[in-house]
Amino acid sequence: MKLLRQMMYTRSRPWRHVPRRSEAGRTQADGEDSGILRCMFVITSMPVGGAETLLVNLMRRMDRDLVRPEVVCLKEPGPLGRQISAEFPMHTNLLRGKWDVRVLPRLIRLFHRRRADVVVTVGAGDKMFWGRLAAHAAGVPVIVSALHSTGWPDGVGRLNRCLTGMTDAFVAVADSHGEFLRSFERFPAEKVRVIRNGVDCRRFKPSPRSRLEVRQELGLPAETPLIGIVAALRPEKNHPMFVRTAARVRQSFPDAHWIVVGDGPERNHIESLAAELKIDDRIHMLGTRHDTPHLVAALDLFTLCSLNEASPVSILESLACEVPVVATDVGSVSESIIQGKTGILVPSQNLDEMTTAVKELLLNDKLRASMGAAGRKLVLDSGSLQSMVDGYQQMMTELYDARAKLLESATAVDECDHDADKKSADEVGCHGANDNPIPAGGPARQAAV
Repeated sequence: MKLLRQMMYTRSRPWRHVPRRSEAGRTQADGEDSGILRCMFVITSMPVGGAETLLVNLMRRMDRDLVRPEVVCLKEPGPLGRQISAEFPMHTNLLRGKWDVRVLPRLIRLFHRRRADVVVTVGAGDKMFWGRLAAHAAGVPVIVSALHSTGWPDGVGRLNRCLTGMTDAFVAVADSHGEFLRSFERFPAEKVRVIRNGVDCRRFKPSPRSRLEVRQELGLPAETPLIGIVAALRPEKNHPMFVRTAARVRQSFPDAHWIVVGDGPERNHIESLAAELKIDDRIHMLGTRHDTPHLVAALDLFTLCSLNEASPVSILESLACEVPVVATDVGSVSESIIQGKTGILVPSQNLDEMTTAVKELLLNDKLRASMGAAGRKLVLDSGSLQSMVDGYQQMMTELYDARAKLLESATAVDECDHDADKKSADEVGCHGANDNPIPAGGPARQAAV
């Protein structure tokens, strides 16, 4: 019972040996190089969305001589999961239903079998709870929660806060997001780390060819104004605002077309609203696509209507392609969209201001170009993919090394205590627990006296 309480409420885990990275607890017979950390990213599923795409880019760029990433999808792998299944070990379908508590022993066995050195839960909700609890019970040396949003539907919640003590770090994606985790979620300041989202600016870049080819794919003239959004079709992304904006803008720009990249549960609702507003012939639902750089580079303008965000990667991708952005001013969006410089911010759910901003930029080619150039420079200076990768790898190695050193010191202290106890026991065994020590000279001398 004492050990169970220790497992649940402390980060001390005597049931797991944590060698130094130079040893990594592996021999050549294990078939693994020494010193390489096994990292398991725990996520619900992998549809084409911002956090999921970010994870794929992160894993692909990681130094395989330092970190070996694997993916744990509690549910189905999703389109992105299937796409990367040949690149990374994938473990799927561990959660059979909302109240399936057997996911815990399944995860514990998985972490044991794969000998995970680091577990990173991606997002809040069930994966954050079950992933950390299982990692702790399995004795995983480093447990991290990477969070990508600032509120509904991804609030951390009371149960997840209860596991703060067994978590080594909480990753925020922007400075203001880090402050949110400290002040609102009440995570210890020393555990909150800011690692900014990053994009691959070699893939996301301006492309006149993409502008032409995407319009050809859609059957549109080369000069057609094209506005787009890239986001999972979920309620918090607020796609209805995008559709309503398109309907209003059509009055001034009847030739403008709009693309929606992504899929999700809101698809039918979005399509029904577009038909109701008689704008469905101008909105192209492209669904899941794996050529996002090609599509984004074709746009004249990118929009995001979210009700909450942290630092959406889709905005960084657009800016890297020199496409200006009109977005709702939520979360940490204002750290990427510099008002009037890289795009235009509008209040959340304010359809009038969103419509006005889109019209303003469609009317001014020169302003769009200057905002696009400033946006790419901002991403190159502060939002590169490599800087994000370096941040994660440094965090993992620092935390692992600190854990190994701490447990090594604790082991040394325990050994000293054990030796002292043994010595004391040996002395007691020589003369009995209730006897006085035998004086020098032994019993014969004592009798003579």
